[in-house]
Amino acid sequence: MFIGGQWTGAENRSTIDVENPATEKIIASVVDGTKEDAETALRAAQEAFPAWAALPPVERGRAVASLADAVESNAVHLARLVTLEQGKPLNHAFEEISASVTFLRYAAENARRIEGDIVTSDSPSEEIHIRRHPYGVVVGLTAWNYPSALAARKLGPALVAGNTFILLSHEATPLSGLALAALSQQAGLPGGVFNVVTGRGPVVGDALVRSPVSGLITMTGSTRAGRAIYRTGAEHIKVVRLELGGKAPFIVMEDADIDAAVTAAVAARYTNCGQICTCNERMYLHRSIADQFLARFVEASRVLTVGDPLKNADLGPKVSRVERDKVAQMVGQSVESGAEVLLEGGVLEDGNYSKGHWYAPTVLEVKDNSNPAAREEVFGPVAVAMRVDGFEEAIALANDTEFGLSAYLFTNNYKRLAQAPYLLKFGELYLNRSNGEAVQGFHTGWGMSGLGGEDGRYGFDNYLRKQTAYLNWG
Repeated sequence: MFIGGQWTGAENRSTIDVENPATEKIIASVVDGTKEDAETALRAAQEAFPAWAALPPVERGRAVASLADAVESNAVHLARLVTLEQGKPLNHAFEEISASVTFLRYAAENARRIEGDIVTSDSPSEEIHIRRHPYGVVVGLTAWNYPSALAARKLGPALVAGNTFILLSHEATPLSGLALAALSQQAGLPGGVFNVVTGRGPVVGDALVRSPVSGLITMTGSTRAGRAIYRTGAEHIKVVRLELGGKAPFIVMEDADIDAAVTAAVAARYTNCGQICTCNERMYLHRSIADQFLARFVEASRVLTVGDPLKNADLGPKVSRVERDKVAQMVGQSVESGAEVLLEGGVLEDGNYSKGHWYAPTVLEVKDNSNPAAREEVFGPVAVAMRVDGFEEAIALANDTEFGLSAYLFTNNYKRLAQAPYLLKFGELYLNRSNGEAVQGFHTGWGMSGLGGEDGRYGFDNYLRKQTAYLNWG
């Protein structure tokens, strides 16, 4: 672990094995951290905070920009590391490292954008000043699907805003966070400003969230884990930002560009083996174009390659055997509940797939939203389609969910496009395009998909709290 600027905790400790999901070989072991490790990291971050917060923001920005330079210079190594521990194709891992650089650089550019307000008072001899201050110690808890980018997305703005940071990566993919810590040393970040601990969420994560030392918790992960963190943080009325699961509807109307919609639907469903919270999770297809769309979509799904991620197959493995089996179980339940199988796909275990956690693209068609595949987040390469008779029905079915992260709409009707932001109850809309956020946007979920948000000026502002001062000279 990396605590207070030092590597520590490796000798005579219980460990967690890190598995390559494509080969099932153990590629590393990390410390199975304890509550005491969490407390040590909290003390280090707390001690480093005053000096870091006192620096002019532009100096903090330069430090984060130097870290971005280090990440960019080591892109080949970092991308390979992502592929080895997470399983995504190497070309997609390079895209993740590029995103990490972008997140850090954008955060560094915000150093001169920390602003306040002077508001007129009701008194003739008074001004009201509203300032922004860092929270103190920020704890970042990240998911396994983007182990580098999710860490950088939180780390950059937290540090530039003047906070110190403790990262707990998911135990399945801890190596990218540790690599980021090593690069922070090269970039010259002071000890204690960025700390990385390893271990399990219910132990180390719980201690980090529960402690009165941590001022802000930012987490990306499952809704189940988000609920637990929210409950734990309530003990100290903790400020909590949660980016959780999704069940994104993908609506294709009768007037849509079918070729563009199919291309976008395939990318939004199968990228990273379907392990993205904004993925196309349920397709609502106007009845008049459904046959045409599904014929093209099924064929595009059928020809996707599944294999060695280091050789840039279209799909790598699922991250673990447990996650693969969850997908297989959900498909089985959905078929038992009446889903029609349009493309069988499924678990691959023979020949070249005898080792690893492989799942081939699968396409189901369902009759209504009650089917498990239409209600529960699949988080795997399984596409679900349903036919609708009109725009109003599609919107009603799309909104029939407890999730509210992202939604898609393909139509050339400008009235529908203008209405979509008012009708679709989701924090992020993709209108006539596939998924993928811009760093200057705002990535946020509604409902059971989370609290707070990331990116852009709104995301940056989440790492600053406000203080009002009444300046009276009378």
